[in-house]
Amino acid sequence: MLNHKHSALSIALAAAMMPMMAAAQSADPATEDTQTKQSSDVTNLDTVEVTGIRRGIESAIAVKRDSTSVVEAISAEDIGKLPDISIAESLSRLPGLSAQRVAGRAQVISVRGLSPDFATTLLNGREVVSTGDNRSVEFDQYPAELMNGVTVYKTPDAGLVGQGLSGTIDMQTVRPLSFSERVITVGGHFQNNSLGKAANVDPNGNRFNASYIDQFADKTWGISIGYAHTDTPIQENQVGLYEPWSTENTDQGYRPGVPAGTYYSDGIKALRRTGNAKRDAFMATVQFRPSNAWTSTLDAFHTKAEQIDTANQFEVNLSNYNGGYTPGLNVTDVQVNDNGTMTGGTASGVYPLVRGMYNKREDKIDAFGWNNEFTTNSGIRINADVSYSKATRDELSLENNTQLTPMPQLDTVGLTYHSNDFSQLVPGRDYSDPSALYLTNTIYGSGYGKVPSVEDRLKGARLQASFPLSLGWFSDLDVGVNYADREKHKEQPEGNILLGDQGDTAIASDLQYSPVNLGFAGIGYIPAWNVPAAVSRYMVFEPVDDLSYLVSKAWTVNEKITTAWLKANLDTELGDNVTLRGNIGVQMQHTDQSSNANYWDSTQPAGNEVQPFEAGKTYNDWLPSMNLVFGFAHDQTLRFAAAKQVARPRVDQMRASLEFGVDTATGKPGASGGNPLLDPWRANALDLSYEKYFGEKAYVAAAVFYKDLKSYIYTQSRDDYDFSAFVADYVPPPGGAPAQTIGTFTAPENGNGGTLRGLELTASLPLDMLWSPLQGFGLQASATFNDSDVKIRDPESASSVGSGDISLPGLSDRVYNFTAYYENKGFEARVSQRRRSDFIGEIGNFNGNRTLRYVVGESVTDAQVSYSFGDSLEGLSILLQVSNLTNAPYRTYAGTKDRPLEYIEWGRTYLMGVTYKF
Repeated sequence: MLNHKHSALSIALAAAMMPMMAAAQSADPATEDTQTKQSSDVTNLDTVEVTGIRRGIESAIAVKRDSTSVVEAISAEDIGKLPDISIAESLSRLPGLSAQRVAGRAQVISVRGLSPDFATTLLNGREVVSTGDNRSVEFDQYPAELMNGVTVYKTPDAGLVGQGLSGTIDMQTVRPLSFSERVITVGGHFQNNSLGKAANVDPNGNRFNASYIDQFADKTWGISIGYAHTDTPIQENQVGLYEPWSTENTDQGYRPGVPAGTYYSDGIKALRRTGNAKRDAFMATVQFRPSNAWTSTLDAFHTKAEQIDTANQFEVNLSNYNGGYTPGLNVTDVQVNDNGTMTGGTASGVYPLVRGMYNKREDKIDAFGWNNEFTTNSGIRINADVSYSKATRDELSLENNTQLTPMPQLDTVGLTYHSNDFSQLVPGRDYSDPSALYLTNTIYGSGYGKVPSVEDRLKGARLQASFPLSLGWFSDLDVGVNYADREKHKEQPEGNILLGDQGDTAIASDLQYSPVNLGFAGIGYIPAWNVPAAVSRYMVFEPVDDLSYLVSKAWTVNEKITTAWLKANLDTELGDNVTLRGNIGVQMQHTDQSSNANYWDSTQPAGNEVQPFEAGKTYNDWLPSMNLVFGFAHDQTLRFAAAKQVARPRVDQMRASLEFGVDTATGKPGASGGNPLLDPWRANALDLSYEKYFGEKAYVAAAVFYKDLKSYIYTQSRDDYDFSAFVADYVPPPGGAPAQTIGTFTAPENGNGGTLRGLELTASLPLDMLWSPLQGFGLQASATFNDSDVKIRDPESASSVGSGDISLPGLSDRVYNFTAYYENKGFEARVSQRRRSDFIGEIGNFNGNRTLRYVVGESVTDAQVSYSFGDSLEGLSILLQVSNLTNAPYRTYAGTKDRPLEYIEWGRTYLMGVTYKF
């Protein structure tokens, strides 16, 4: 028998996410660290010593049964044991969680059907910064090899700092004093993308990792060090149509040949994206435990990621915008379906471009924490924690536009639109010869570039204490206070990329790559080239940030949050075979938020248009919570939870930057921008869960949840905004009207909320329970059904979802996860599938802003097999894994599925490798 200690709020449903878990080092009950949960409650659990998948399952079931919150988790016995390329892939298989893919990788996570903005992410119990424009974490920056586990709290308790409204995701690194002896693990893997080589970028990549865990001085000191490297090829085929699909211009006759009232897209492109995503991550932990009365833990995490990719694309504008050349647009053989959507035709008089779109992004995250836990002779536990984290993002985006020479050469393009395959755009001319394509001032100019950057800093300190009680049902009392100071800053210089003194020119052969094949879209080969080198040799790029349309893209947001809490823990017997555990408490959050930025004021004298603006507010939130866990005979558990929850507004919505102007004819002022005066999302939540356990081998569970969202933040236009401070010095132009003080301001506002409810069904079953010949086979499955009556309207980012009410972004009505596995004598095999129904996704568009699009539900299947050797090769294991086994596409659409926007395939990823533990 192995005696394990686990935090009472560490969690359970790990096994579906731990498919290739090898036998891991057993924990030392005398030294097991308790920081996983901030309250540091522990419970002794006895488990039978098994290995591989089943060991993870049985350990997870035991922890879930003994937890006091509704939780999910993934877990590894030591670092290097989670098989996914990032923690996002593992999280996406948990019940009630779903992922949105970016560049083929699971990146952002929705919990219980809510947008990623509603969840908060922690690292070792501390809120973590992000490299995006907002607070939602991009999980693909966190390698699974360095994570010891992840706890997803679906219900909070008063002592959970940084809690989210939909859930709180706490990533945990390993604690060396949890192990009884030295552990060293090394692994190396080769990977390949099925789309093959293009534009001098091969489809091969690699991963390797190493970890070292050891204890010294009679196990009073411990150290763990981990490193993980990933070099992943980027290979993508895409066809995209312009948004929005609209009848407006066909009604007005601006699209010759297209019947009035037809839904029409004003352009289409096909591209092959190639590149590499590299990530190097380190973690280190030092623990000191001179006695059971004091444990000191110092941990550090660092990750640096670089992604460089180029999209070589063929693009056609179909809006009768061809630089004024004749003949103009004419569409013949127009095909329109019963829904009024154009599905095909032949467009003549168009001006095709061959474009090179380059993007380089560098992300860096550093996080440090120092935790000290003390236990007095009277049983009082005191925990002091300080932390600091910083994230930076530096990005460079460049484009080159080329056109056939002699210029212009208009073309005729055959169009066939598909909602479940690549749409086709077949040109009449040949675009494969790089010497015939010139950098020139096309209808989109010769090029454009951006240099955005983000810096996010967070400082925190926490002090808490737990006092033993002998008061009826209550076992102890927790009190604490936490302070967090966060500052996020963004800049985004931009500018045209202009031709140099040489004028129009072809791109020299020494800058050319192998051509890319766009045959999947009906085009054939087009050139591919080194975009930044072409800009350097032939062009001039001088980005600025002080133009009227750029000033509002820079901002700083500050948050200072003080959190205090009081929590009473329950542990009692109510009668024969009935126990009660849990907690009742209240948390108070005091928030001081502000933002400063500049805005462009065209009413000011020339040279003085850039004006500063700062605003903010303070407020308090009182958050009561209760978690009750009733234990009954025959291993049955009933959970009930109630809480008031909050989620901080998106950071970019809190920006002070805005665009301002006065209508010279009427004198009415107007502006659009952010809102530093936003309140958070607030909700009242109820959870009810029933779980039936079959020893430690299996369980089934059913849970329902209900959230009453008191408000929702979305962009609204107010006609009663007071612009007195903005127009105080306004001098109307000759003949212009004097400025009014009341005008229209379009910005994020707290609006009406609604309800969100759901049902979660989960089962984990070894099949030999049903029939003994199925020894070694098992399955895990979950199904989540969500529903909401919240309707929002967002004029800022709703071009493809319409101007009417829409459902919650990120909400899929149905989410399914299924894993079937087999293990026997070192051999392990697993097939996993995650499936979600259609949802509204938040997509970054060309301008770098969020836009809403309908995303087609998808089903992503992964498979892997491994073998762990015994005898003289004990510790060695080999692995073969295929991700995205069916090459599932990513599809978006506008309004209805017959109006496609994007159809993307990223190919299958094959992974082969070895791991050795000694």
